[in-house]
Amino acid sequence: MKHLFFVSVAAGIFSGTSISVKAQTAVNSVKFVGPQKKSVQFIEGIEIKRDAQSTAEPDVWATKPAVKPAPATVTKLTYKKTAATSGTFIESCTALQFKYAQLMDVDVELITNTKLYTVIEDWWATRYRYGGTSKKGIDCSAFTGALLNETYGLNMPRTAKDQYAICDKVERENLTEGDLVFFNTRGGVSHVGVYLANGYFVHSSVHGGVTISSLDEDYYNRKYISGGRVTQQ
Repeated sequence: MKHLFFVSVAAGIFSGTSISVKAQTAVNSVKFVGPQKKSVQFIEGIEIKRDAQSTAEPDVWATKPAVKPAPATVTKLTYKKTAATSGTFIESCTALQFKYAQLMDVDVELITNTKLYTVIEDWWATRYRYGGTSKKGIDCSAFTGALLNETYGLNMPRTAKDQYAICDKVERENLTEGDLVFFNTRGGVSHVGVYLANGYFVHSSVHGGVTISSLDEDYYNRKYISGGRVTQQ
């Protein structure tokens, strides 16, 4: 019996070895059979193939997850602080500043003298009346006198001719905000306005009342005499 048991065990061991060798042979045959094929096949059944239409290497990026682009960064625009802007930035500008910047075709941040434009707005479109001095009607020299007084605290003579007489004369290219501009519309100094910026001035016009006009307009360009700067304290 003992001999029979050992024979059986020995037969089983040799039998198992034989099976293992055959299995390994089968695996090797699966892995290496067909050396002319264009793909390699693994035991797990996963297969990597080249594109049938191209001999290029596989696109390694195709297997990576798509990366969403970073959201765009919005930078808030600011304006440099200069002597011209006096620290005024467009974000804090008022509707009044936008209105007059548009009328004079200038950058809104350059409209810094809000007191001046508030007074102009208060008189805006008041009709012209020769000899008038109120909101019911006002002439050119009365308006410039009222505007300079309310804005700068200056006391002006009543007529355009007298205002011209007390001013230091200023060349047209040197005009600055608050200077007076004089015209010959009826012989001699007969019309006056207050210079603002970019060739524009505010005045009480015979046809438009209190309004803004340009020195480059043909009529005012022809009638222009001089600029004047008030130096009295």
